[in-house]
Amino acid sequence: MKKNTVFVILLVIILTIFTGCIKKELTFNITDYPKVDGSTVTIPLSEAVAAKLTGLTLEEVRPYILHNKTHEAYLNLINKKADIIFVTSPSEEELALARDKEVELEVIPIVSEAFVFLTHGDNPIKGLTLEEIRQIYAGEITNWSEVGGLDMPIIAYQRPVNSGSQTGFLELVMDGLTPMEPPMERIMAGMGELIDAVATYDNDHSALGYSYYYFVVDMWGNDEVKLLEVDGIYPNSETIQTGMYPIKTAYYAVIRRDEKKDSSVRKMIEWILSEEGQNLMEESGYVKIK
Repeated sequence: MKKNTVFVILLVIILTIFTGCIKKELTFNITDYPKVDGSTVTIPLSEAVAAKLTGLTLEEVRPYILHNKTHEAYLNLINKKADIIFVTSPSEEELALARDKEVELEVIPIVSEAFVFLTHGDNPIKGLTLEEIRQIYAGEITNWSEVGGLDMPIIAYQRPVNSGSQTGFLELVMDGLTPMEPPMERIMAGMGELIDAVATYDNDHSALGYSYYYFVVDMWGNDEVKLLEVDGIYPNSETIQTGMYPIKTAYYAVIRRDEKKDSSVRKMIEWILSEEGQNLMEESGYVKIK
């Protein structure tokens, strides 16, 4: 065999090995993109991922990214009407529904988040302790003067059962305590409605509410409200990522555990958790997971 021929064969072998070691860029065609659902607060996340992985613009992918809110998203995943959902953690009822359908959920944190409390910007209160928050929502503290504020009743808003923020409130804040049953007019159907209610209640500044950091700061925005410190720590991207802010949580990619190891949604999750994916999350306003 000629030396040139041997050299060419060796070169082909080396190139084959080398190219096989290069990780192929993950791409999707929008027409066969996985069926995605999720919470309201993760719509920008979902759109950003879809645009990046399809090479399209946000405007082009937007019609394909339809989130039905947290509870409906879990139902769609359990009933195999969705392949992957971007959501807050599942409620006890949602976990029970999955068990009834013999579906095991795989819940994977993909960005850091914080559960935050807010009041009117003119309320002189700077912050509350976690224990004070629990006592307020248990009905034990009813006036702002009891926590160092003005003499006015605390108007504490809540969200409906199985909404993402109500599930977070019960798990992350109340920790097994039963919150007081509020009047129906203080249960807000939407996260944005709750923020606006806190801002406009009776032209006063005595209302209290809660939400997720990203939704308040990046999605909704209302200059009439302010975030409160909890145990002396103000929520921002730094205190959330480092874990200093005490009410920590995440947004999750949730799939059915029987998804194949090389399925498109598992590859999508792997990409989101990569350096490139986490940089995209940060560019979209979310907090990188530590």
